[in-house]
Amino acid sequence: MTLSALRRLSTTATHLSRASATATSSKMAAENAFSTRVVGAPNTLEHRVFIEQNGKVVSPFHDIPLYADNAQTILNSEHTPSNTPNPAVVVEVPRWTNAKMEISKEENFNPILQDTKKGKLRYVRNCFPHHGYIWNYGAFPQTWEDPTVKHPETGAVGDNDPLDVCEIGEAIGYTGQVKQVKVLGIMAMIDEGETDWKVIAVDVNDPLASKLNDIEDVEQHLPGLLRATNEWFRIYKIPDGKPENVFAFSGEAKPRKYAEEIVRECNLAWKKLVKGESAAGKISLNNTTVDESTFKVAAADVPAANPLPAAPIDGSISKSFFISSAST
Repeated sequence: MTLSALRRLSTTATHLSRASATATSSKMAAENAFSTRVVGAPNTLEHRVFIEQNGKVVSPFHDIPLYADNAQTILNSEHTPSNTPNPAVVVEVPRWTNAKMEISKEENFNPILQDTKKGKLRYVRNCFPHHGYIWNYGAFPQTWEDPTVKHPETGAVGDNDPLDVCEIGEAIGYTGQVKQVKVLGIMAMIDEGETDWKVIAVDVNDPLASKLNDIEDVEQHLPGLLRATNEWFRIYKIPDGKPENVFAFSGEAKPRKYAEEIVRECNLAWKKLVKGESAAGKISLNNTTVDESTFKVAAADVPAANPLPAAPIDGSISKSFFISSAST
């Protein structure tokens, strides 16, 4: 090899090294951009998890960007084409846990808190062979399922919530974690007459991310997970005396392209919401970053951090229920 060729090779290697370092730096920046402000003890009515960016509280519903930029380009994935959008997800419930944590639509700056019913904290029951939630369960920021719009294929209106996400990577997340994910598919659960979409996604940093590019790849590399996901959503309310849930499309998981279109639709619905073009009802729209929103404020007025040890949980929460499903 000539000296000139060696110099060209060395220059190319240097550029590649710098590109790799930049990509790594971008990944670290994305992962470290958000942190949590914990208030109160887990398993209590007072418990709240706020999201911070550079030490300032932001709304996980409104302030965290759904996509890396307005062009919907990839932020930190090395495994998919550069024109494929990879959204962020906010983890509400870590895998294998039972507390029904969710982004509060009503409270100022939308902290994550435990859902209640008749003043009591809600937990999902263990429906054998499942234990708690079987994936990291969360929501896409800057999305909203409009309760006034009926979907033409499901025949049901939206459920008035951010779009739900089942993140199927191997790492167990934590409440308030912000992950960049690859969308793989979507299921359409019909919950009390409303469309409650469930997006199937994987952390872009998961070891299997490069092999998971559409819904059929999930069955190939994680056999049984989609079937278990369908079963989990069908039966998880039965121990509480409610009927089995049903799905549109006969429970079939739609492919990535279909899922990405639903994500975009819900993002557009959210944009109308924060601009005041859709009726918000009791939803708190306060934010600090959305320039086009009429609800943008200078800073969040929320409690200071006050983390406390977790309160004990009733032992009955660990009980397993053996469900005879009508669909099995």
